[in-house]
Amino acid sequence: MSYRTLEVSRRGHVGWLVFDRPDRRNAMNAAMRDELRLAWTELADDPGVRVIVNAGRGPAFQTGADVVELATDGQGMERYRRSVEEFDLGFTSWHLGIDKPVIAAVNGVCAGGGLHFVADADIVLAASDASFTDPHVSVGQVSAIETIGLMRKVPAEAVLRMALVGRHERLSAARAYELGMVSEVVDPPERLHDAAQELAEKIARNSPAALRATKRALWGALEQGLTDACRAGAAELVSLWGHPDQTEGPAAFAEKRPARWKDD
Repeated sequence: MSYRTLEVSRRGHVGWLVFDRPDRRNAMNAAMRDELRLAWTELADDPGVRVIVNAGRGPAFQTGADVVELATDGQGMERYRRSVEEFDLGFTSWHLGIDKPVIAAVNGVCAGGGLHFVADADIVLAASDASFTDPHVSVGQVSAIETIGLMRKVPAEAVLRMALVGRHERLSAARAYELGMVSEVVDPPERLHDAAQELAEKIARNSPAALRATKRALWGALEQGLTDACRAGAAELVSLWGHPDQTEGPAAFAEKRPARWKDD
């Protein structure tokens, strides 16, 4: 389907979801918020897509809610009250329970609600000129869901500093790497999308069914204590026994050839 605020495409087994409002630094207006649910679902439902890359077009990755729209449309944040109260946000892969691997490729500035896509990705790459900031408190808003998500990846004090200082400070890509917010800094920045595609292709060489079960097990562990998480992980492990990929994997290894995985 066609989108007004996003570009959705496929390169081999890699699906791309790209924010496409470069003139507004990819700020998320109401139309983008609605389209994101559709776009994530489209890629999740495509059996040929094994990995999803989330990126931004233009000089910024994602700058959160479109503050100009909020200030001028007569609805402001009230537009989103029900979805937030019901915790039915629906604009990231985690919100939608998508179990395919997701790579966020961050270029330029990532601000405010853009941090949702960093917190909710499985792997984050950043261009060397990328920066991260959380201006919520600087525009009279509460920093909560995305920064709570970041606390699963980053030391609490670093998240608190970003949330409390607001727009008056930015975290560099190098510092984000030191803190574990990103796993790789790509230099020169122009190589970011190529690097994301290369990493996605490495992941896509593996069993799609095993990738999804692994992601469910590991993310599920963040919600549970150690014993419960391991029990749930064991259930995911056993759930794949008898799957065709469990026969194909050892056969391909023994025969020294690429595996022919089953696309579910």
